[in-house]
Amino acid sequence: MLFVSVQLFAQPTHEFRGVWIATVDNIDWPKRADYNNPTNQRADYIRILDMHKKNGMNAVIVQVRPSGDAFYPSSLEPWSQWLTGTQGKAPTPYYDPLQFMIDEAHKRGMEFHAWLNPYRANFNVKTASIASNHVTKLHPDWFVTYGDKKYFEPSNKQAQAFVVKVVQDIVSRYDVDAIHMDDYFYPYRIAGKEFPDAAAYVKSGSKLSKDDWRRSNVDSIIKKLHVAIRQVKPKVKFGISPFSVWRNKDKDERGSNTKAGQTNYDDLYADILLWLEKRLDRLCSSSVIS
Repeated sequence: MLFVSVQLFAQPTHEFRGVWIATVDNIDWPKRADYNNPTNQRADYIRILDMHKKNGMNAVIVQVRPSGDAFYPSSLEPWSQWLTGTQGKAPTPYYDPLQFMIDEAHKRGMEFHAWLNPYRANFNVKTASIASNHVTKLHPDWFVTYGDKKYFEPSNKQAQAFVVKVVQDIVSRYDVDAIHMDDYFYPYRIAGKEFPDAAAYVKSGSKLSKDDWRRSNVDSIIKKLHVAIRQVKPKVKFGISPFSVWRNKDKDERGSNTKAGQTNYDDLYADILLWLEKRLDRLCSSSVIS
């Protein structure tokens, strides 16, 4: 009986079963046909929620800032083009999609995680709708172009502070259960093209190797985001969903028995093992990160 009791009490009280809802390029929601129809947008989101609830999900991770834009009213970033078809254009008739999505998730007993892309600022430099008040227009010196996209230059402290401010704004105004970042830190490599941060590296005067410097830049914003969230609303969780391979075993004995062409550590410059080993709580007071 004692054994049974111990086993029962050892079981987790809450199992996280989350599902991603992507808005970039209208992958999951909303539909392009509904750009000018908020009623249909809301109905479609409810349909998606009900489907996931029926399938046993208890959390949704919804992309609310896919590319330096917003699925909510913001003084920092324009309305997303994937909401209304034109960046900077508010929904008509007006509603606040983020507040609506949070309310509907909570009605169903589901957690709502606000998913943000930290560094992507222009999804396609040739075709994207970019508003006059978009951060790439206001602070062009913060960005670099790599392939067909624009990214915040990760070492830029002003750019980091801006991203932190965006997160603080969401956490302070909305009852989100978590802030979630996906795997786009430094972007996936494009064959034959180096990420254009050579000048920033030289300007930094860092004594670290370029690869270590890049990892330090990512560590830095992760630390800042964690601290900011804890300061504004401690109950809000901070989640990161990195690419599945930290490092291949042929590069590091601690790595996985994989042959991934690109990895977090060597290509995206996200040292997720460090974050796990140190734990964010301790990392914030550690000298490992600068």
